[in-house]
Formats: sequence, C-alpha cells, structure tokens
Amino acid sequence: MHIGLTYDRRATYLAAGWSVEQAGEFDQDETIDALESALQSRGHVVDRIGHIRQLVRRLADGQRWDLVFNICEGAFGAGREAQVPALLEAYGIAYTFSDPLVMGLCLDKAMAKAMVRQAGLAAPDGWLVRTLDEVPHPPNRFFPLFVKPVAEGTGKGISTASIVHDRRGLLEQCRTLLEQFRQPVLVETYLAGREFTVGLIGTGTASRVLGTLEIRLTAGAEPGVYSFYNKEYCERLVEYILVRPADPTVAAVEQLALDAWQALGCRDAGRIDVRCDADGKPCFLEANPLAGLHPTHSDLPMLCTALGISYEQLIDWIVSSAACRIPQAAVCRRKLERLDELPDDRQPVSANSSRQCDPNKL
Repeated sequence: MHIGLTYDRRATYLAAGWSVEQAGEFDQDETIDALESALQSRGHVVDRIGHIRQLVRRLADGQRWDLVFNICEGAFGAGREAQVPALLEAYGIAYTFSDPLVMGLCLDKAMAKAMVRQAGLAAPDGWLVRTLDEVPHPPNRFFPLFVKPVAEGTGKGISTASIVHDRRGLLEQCRTLLEQFRQPVLVETYLAGREFTVGLIGTGTASRVLGTLEIRLTAGAEPGVYSFYNKEYCERLVEYILVRPADPTVAAVEQLALDAWQALGCRDAGRIDVRCDADGKPCFLEANPLAGLHPTHSDLPMLCTALGISYEQLIDWIVSSAACRIPQAAVCRRKLERLDELPDDRQPVSANSSRQCDPNKL
C-alpha cells in the first residue's frame, strides 16, 4: 500500500520556541524513523507528510494515499487530536486509530469518565473546575484529592503538587493549572493503590487485551504520581512490570480496560490506564486512543517487547485493523470527488439582499 505518515515532530516545535513540556506530546525523530522502517518492512511505500498544515498543502495539491498512518497530536484546542482524522474524512481517505468523535471525547478526561461511568464501569468521583469560583468545598474526609488538567496527555500538568490534602492546597493547585493551561481542571478522589496501563488491539467486538504493565516508581521518582517528569525520564525513574491475569486484580483491571475501550468506541490499538483505590478496587483513569509509539520509550511498544511481540508486528496489526475501512473510504472519496467536477455553487449576494428576509421562503 501507499501509506502517508502524519506526525508532529517534537524538534520542529522546539525550534519554533515551544518549551519541553509544551512539546512533550510530540514525536521524536526515532519514532518517525521506526514507523517508516516498520511499514517498509511489510512492503508498504511510505510518504512522510508531517503535521496538519503540511497535510493541508499536500491535499490541496491533489495528493492522495491508500491509508494514512496518523500520529498527529495537534497543537491547539480541545479537538486537536481530532483535526487530522476529520480532515482525512473530508477527503475520503482511510487512516489509523480512532475517529474524530472518539479522539475529542477521550482527550477530555471528564467526558471520557462520564461515558465510562454511564456504561456501568468504575471511575473516581470528582468535579470539573472551570473557574476559581467553582473550586469545591469538600469535607475533610474527602481528602486527599488529585488535580490535573482536563485535556492534556503525557502527564503534562501532573506532579507531586497534584495531590492536595486540604482546601487551601486544592485552591492553589487549581489556580496554578488554570493559569498555566488555560483549560478546565479535573479534581478527583486520589487513588492510592496499584497503577496499571493496559494495551489493547483491534476495534469493536474484535478488540482484545494484549497485556498489562504495572507501573512502579523508583526511589528517585516524584512520589505517588505518574508525572510528566517521571514519564520523561522513565528509563531510570519507573519500573514497568509485566503482570498476568492469574493475579485476580490484574484480571479485573484487564476486563475493565476492555469494557472501557469498547464503550468509548476506540479503534485499532491504544491503552487504557487504570489505578486501584485504597481498597484495591480498579478504577478507570483515562483512555489513550493515540498512544505513543516510540519503540523503547512508549508504554505500548514496551508492553509488546515484554510480551515478545516485535515492533513491526504491532505496527502491522494496526495497519491491518485500519485497512478494513479502506473500501468504505474509497466509496466516500469517489462521491466527494464528484463535487470538484461541478461548477462553483457560491452565488453572489448583494448588500441589500443580505439584509432582507422573505418570510414566505422560511
């Protein structure tokens, strides 16, 4: 297949003046190189496209692909991960991973949690804080609480300060995050138990659990949180332990993850993050329908390595899952291309007529 590769290259954004944390979700050159190599190893012809603005120019020039392998995180807005999928749908081009609706839903942690809870699955209680006036006044028994931006990934905005023990700390951390990220803040019950990330492959009823890593912090890590700092330097700060469903807790974690994956409508491959409360009950934390794919640094490829699954096999599974949508995308593309064959349907509007309304035509 002729496969286009869309991505946000971290070095490009750093060169444009973004901070390390601001560019934290974007991909390193090693990821892009590894993806290209894995796709080529399966006989595909790979065309590096780049970020969304480069994609727009290529589409305007009339270029098309059988499939786009999309790992663009997007730069701005609550729908940033949905932008490339939506654009490709407008041109009738199939792509990897979830559709625009699911991408937008999962980026908003509060909305994703609401959907999961509606499906009858466990998730921590909490509040969405849009302004300081909305910071709750929970009784002391509700503390500690956990505070994080509602629509960030890669642990951005998460540190030891995210765990707050009283109303004053809650107010200050909400203030800090509201000012820094300019988006609502999610306040949740702090889950003090074991933390896991579950890898999944496939779509709908064909999806399945690949396996599970337990996340354990080392002595030098920021304690109690899988923070941006701990993720950025995970090679020395985090232990990733392959765990099996023979452990009843792991079995419950994997069932919760699969149920959440299907309830949210995620596709092809990704991760569900789960943490247990103080009593050991697994709770949904968040969904990652656009999981990182660095071959040695990202959780999903690390899980595959622990399972003896090659990086090339993981990428091939993703492509095979997405390729099922190529025929329908081709039908849509042919219908859309007929629009380009028609005359421009924009009609000039006079200054007077734009201000008038004929009630008989309503």
